Amino acid sequence: MSFFQALYKYLPSFGHGLWLTILLTLIAAILGFIASVPLVLGVLYGNKLWKFLAKAFITLVRGTPLLVQLFFIYYGLPALGWRIQPFNAALVGFILNSAAYQAEYLKGGFLAITTEQMEAAYSIGLTKWQAIREIIFPQAFRFSIPALSNEIIYLVKYTSVAYIIQVPELLSQAKFFASDTYYALEIYFTIGVVYLALIWIVSKLSDMLEHKLYIPGFDISHLK
Repeated sequence: MSFFQALYKYLPSFGHGLWLTILLTLIAAILGFIASVPLVLGVLYGNKLWKFLAKAFITLVRGTPLLVQLFFIYYGLPALGWRIQPFNAALVGFILNSAAYQAEYLKGGFLAITTEQMEAAYSIGLTKWQAIREIIFPQAFRFSIPALSNEIIYLVKYTSVAYIIQVPELLSQAKFFASDTYYALEIYFTIGVVYLALIWIVSKLSDMLEHKLYIPGFDISHLK
């Protein structure tokens, strides 16, 4: 059986693996961003407890390998009585990991805004949190778009680690295919092209978002 005949036979499996890869990336990116907001606000504007907890979480996550985090969730938590399915374990791990990194990227966006803008917000009667919500955060988000898009690109590649905890994503399906057909070189090259295509799509969508949110005189090109 030729490589292309074998590939056609395995297409449903690869389709399922690609779907899981995309699903893991999208959910982790979206929920990771949502979780990153209270983290960065805690680091920059929170009280002592909030600031300590946010900094501790970010330091812990960024200071340990993603694989160790996945192993702890999938293999460690059952020892405490919490059993979790492979996909859910990978999803939790990616969300927590992405939240810590996205918080750091957002922090850079916040720090790029001059303190005079907060003072101006106070002068027109806004409270601190109103100023952050209405003035500071929208600008910080725009400043952070290039870095946040890079995080999504990293997530696309990070999903390949999920095969270690038995998630049948794209790389897992390639390993099954290679072990069954012995077309290892061909399938890994093909999967590499698929990952490259996914990353190209993410890059283009990021450029479209930057263009859509562009404000004349608001230049973020120097942050790329």
